[in-house]
Amino acid sequence: MKTIKQNSADRKRLLPTSLLLALIALVFVTAVTAAWFSISDNTRLYSINMDITAGAALRFDLDPHPDITGYKGTLSFAEIADRIQRDYGFDPRSTELTPVTTSDYSDFTLRSGKLVSAQSGSYLEFTLHFMAAQDMYVHLTSANSRRAKDGTLVSSAIPQLPDAMRISFTVGDEVLIYDPGIGAVSETSQHNFGNVKVFGLPNAEQMVYNDQNSMFYIKAYQDLPVVVHIWMEGTDDACTDLLKGGDYSIQLRFEGTDEDNQPLDNSRR
Repeated sequence: MKTIKQNSADRKRLLPTSLLLALIALVFVTAVTAAWFSISDNTRLYSINMDITAGAALRFDLDPHPDITGYKGTLSFAEIADRIQRDYGFDPRSTELTPVTTSDYSDFTLRSGKLVSAQSGSYLEFTLHFMAAQDMYVHLTSANSRRAKDGTLVSSAIPQLPDAMRISFTVGDEVLIYDPGIGAVSETSQHNFGNVKVFGLPNAEQMVYNDQNSMFYIKAYQDLPVVVHIWMEGTDDACTDLLKGGDYSIQLRFEGTDEDNQPLDNSRR
């Protein structure tokens, strides 16, 4: 009888613990899933604007060319949108992003785990071909040129929206991911498909060129293809229903430096 009573008492003591564990599990599941948009329809992000610029010694285009004169210093979103429409069959000016996630920065999935392709319009994919007039290390920079406020910036009327955006640049087996929400830090990790560096940028006035925002090395007058992906990261804490229907704007600016991270084109800093 004593054993039965003891077991009953033990069960009573365990009950609050079990309830606590169940509540913790519920909170954990809620925390994991809360970042995604919670309603299946009307969960897209609207109107995008994008411009890409570079310093005078660095050029790029959507196609490779025989020499540097065929490359440009500025690309508009209209040019990029036309290329995406030609290559993937949808117009990003009228097709809104859907929250996705990725583990290899090549394949993207919805919250359900369903794989989506670049043709779906859930994210954007295009290739930038770079060419430089001299050997250089290419950085993404928030600094503006003297002609305009054209430094790298993701902006929106919804303050939380930029934090959920991701822009990746794939060069060979290396992936460089710009995360607007993490500030001037970087983290590099190794994967079976190559190295991944996630980095942020300081405000334009505080921009300093260093190894954290250095992206890739390019030799003079050699074309370098870089695959660009732009997506809304569904697992980010900022990716909630507050962002639905939001407009956003993307500016990307690249600058070249020497091996000591000194800008090669001081006149445009």
